[in-house]
Amino acid sequence: MIGRIHSLESFGTVDGPGVRFVVFTQGCPMRCLYCHNPDTWEIGTGTEMTVDEVMKEYDKCKEFLTNGGLTVTGGEPLMQIDFVTELFEKAKEKGIHTCLDTSGITFTPAHTEKFDRLIKSTDLVMLDIKHIDPEEHIKLTSQKNVNILKFAEYLRDNNIDMWIRHVVVPGITDNPVYLDRLGHFLAHFKNIKALDVLPYHDMGKVKYKNLGIDYPLENVEPMSKDDAVKCRDIILKGIKDELSANKE
Repeated sequence: MIGRIHSLESFGTVDGPGVRFVVFTQGCPMRCLYCHNPDTWEIGTGTEMTVDEVMKEYDKCKEFLTNGGLTVTGGEPLMQIDFVTELFEKAKEKGIHTCLDTSGITFTPAHTEKFDRLIKSTDLVMLDIKHIDPEEHIKLTSQKNVNILKFAEYLRDNNIDMWIRHVVVPGITDNPVYLDRLGHFLAHFKNIKALDVLPYHDMGKVKYKNLGIDYPLENVEPMSKDDAVKCRDIILKGIKDELSANKE
C-alpha cells in the first residue's frame, strides 16, 4: 500500500502520549481559516511511500520514542484511510501504540466498513472539533460538521479512546455560548481522556506568503494561553452542568 506523505517527524511531543513518530499525510478537504499547514491541502501530491518504508523510518528512531508510539496526522489522514489502516495494522503487530489525529470529516454513518477495520488497530483518536455550531463551522472550515459529530459518537459507541482538540480563535470560536454548547455535547462521552483547548496563533503566515495565498485572519491577534484557559473552563463548566442536569 502506497501513501502520499507530506513529511515525517521523529520526535513529536504534542501528537499524543509520550514521544512519538509522526506521519503527516498529504491532502485535506477542509479549509480552516486558521490552518497553519496550507502546504498539506493539495490532494495527489506529496512523497509516495509504502507502509514498509514508513515503518523502516520508525525503526530508525524507536529507541527514543519514550512511552510513545506512532501518530498519523495531516492534512487529513482519513483521506487515505486504506493506507493508514495498513500502517496501523503493521504497527500493532510490533506492539506500537497508534494514534490518529483527524477532523473526522470523511466519516459517513451509512458506510462504516473501512472505519470498522481501522479502529481495530487504533489505540487513540485525537479528534479536532473545529466549531460546535453547524453554520459557524461552515464559515470556519468550508465543510459541515454533522458527520464529524457523528464520528465522535461512533468512536464512543466502539469504546475508542479520544482526545478532544479545540482551537479558540478571538471573535470566532471563543464565544462563551458556543463553548458552553460544546461542553454540553462532550458531557455525553465517557471515552474522552483529555481536552486540549489550544490558543490560536499566526505562525503559519509565512507559509501563506511563500505559497502566494492571502492569510484569512490577517487582522486577528493571537490568543494568550491565559485566555485559552478561561475558554477551557467554560467548556468544563458546560460538561459539569450537563452531567448535573442528567442526574436530576
